Amino acid sequence: MDWPILSLVTFLPLVGVALIAFVPSENAENARRVALWVSGGTFLVSLLIWFNFDRTTADFQFVEEAAWMPIAGISYRVGVDGISMLFVMLTTLLTPICILASWESIKVRVKDYMIAFLILEVFMVGMFVALDLFLFYIFFEAVLIPMFIIIGVWGGPRRIYASFKMFLYTLLGSVLMLLAMLAMYFDAGTTDITVLLTHDFPASMEPWLWLAFFASFAIKVPMWPVHTWLPDAHVEAPTAGSVILAGVLLKFGGYGFLRFSLPMFPEASLMFTPLVYTLSIIAVIYTSLVALAQEDMKKLIAYSSVAHMGFVTIGAFTMTVQGIEGSIYQMLSHGVVSAALFLVVGVVYDREHSREIAHYGGLVERMPAYGITFMLFMLASVGLPGTGGFVGEFLVLLGAFQSNSWVAALAATGVILGAVYMLYLYRRIIFGKLTKEHLAKIKDMNKREIAVFAPLVVITLWMGIYPTSFLDVMHVSVENLLKHVETALAAAGHVGMAGR
Repeated sequence: MDWPILSLVTFLPLVGVALIAFVPSENAENARRVALWVSGGTFLVSLLIWFNFDRTTADFQFVEEAAWMPIAGISYRVGVDGISMLFVMLTTLLTPICILASWESIKVRVKDYMIAFLILEVFMVGMFVALDLFLFYIFFEAVLIPMFIIIGVWGGPRRIYASFKMFLYTLLGSVLMLLAMLAMYFDAGTTDITVLLTHDFPASMEPWLWLAFFASFAIKVPMWPVHTWLPDAHVEAPTAGSVILAGVLLKFGGYGFLRFSLPMFPEASLMFTPLVYTLSIIAVIYTSLVALAQEDMKKLIAYSSVAHMGFVTIGAFTMTVQGIEGSIYQMLSHGVVSAALFLVVGVVYDREHSREIAHYGGLVERMPAYGITFMLFMLASVGLPGTGGFVGEFLVLLGAFQSNSWVAALAATGVILGAVYMLYLYRRIIFGKLTKEHLAKIKDMNKREIAVFAPLVVITLWMGIYPTSFLDVMHVSVENLLKHVETALAAAGHVGMAGR
């Protein structure tokens, strides 16, 4: 393609921001429509990336470059490969869904809310397409600002506490990453990610660089024990904020490991693999047990997200094709399924203004369509075959088994615990007799809510039934990543360690 498709997809939401800025504050309906049309249009334009993407090459595609800060050698450089392209699609899909989901629930400062979401989309897409280290960092950090505002302004009663906690946690890790980036720049003499991927950093530097990046990415994933900001952020965030937080923002960490940690610091990655495995297994088992004890629906799904992301980090560090592909697949599937689960909670929250599990029960009598939708996403979260959740978890366990059978066995307990807390949640909310008086007149999903869930239902089933359509996109890029890691480890004397 001759025209700058990636820049168009990245910055098109700013057109919406400019248009909404001229809409009078009292005319909320127009602000909503503009935001929906622009974000929907961005998704349709991003489909051109999907259809024109060459699945046979590991090279970055649709590359655009422009001098930005020539004095420092920093340029505006964007491109996608088989790993990042899928995340761009996920981001552009979830944004219009979020705007549609917030149609009736957000009643104050609607104009500002829509602007915040469109700016958030710019930063999220920008982060996945950036091929310059400092450009990546700017987008990576900038995402915090609209998210901080969304939680802090439209969140629940403890929104200020939750937004500050999220901001400070993620900022702390990112400062270390910035120092590591400066060290990389002075060593390699460039900020071009494509060059840095092949640059051989000194063996004495690698562990320190890896740890600095790990600090930032582990908080973003979030890994145990730096996960505590996430349940608070989820509980206080408005429904659409939770959707983006679970659907896209948590993927930054996993994506960072695959884009930076593994290819740039292969020796350090191998050295610290036992650490990653240990923290991931604790996350999978411990947060699953904590989820079981929750009384708040959002908090339960938030802890389940930490457990699911534990699978992602295990898969990424198995250094096998199945493990890494499973890790990416798990991120995509979790991006769709957990986003949908938060939307499911949002439906009843809009009606009853309560997230307490004990507040509900027997909803199947009044809300059959809701019950079926909830069931599908609950089973996808558990990893039922035929849904997207199964493929990712299966591939991760397959990769983990090749790497370390004990890790695979312990991770598999997370699947069982996941089934326990999700089925427990579903039974308490949906099944049983409708005895609570306040639920006697509760209404089933309306057309708008069905329109919100329809694309997520289709994609969840598509990912479960026909996974090849997604695996083909990432396969060549994953193989190339592993080949690079193997070559680097072989040169350092670690023969046959990667791709075990």
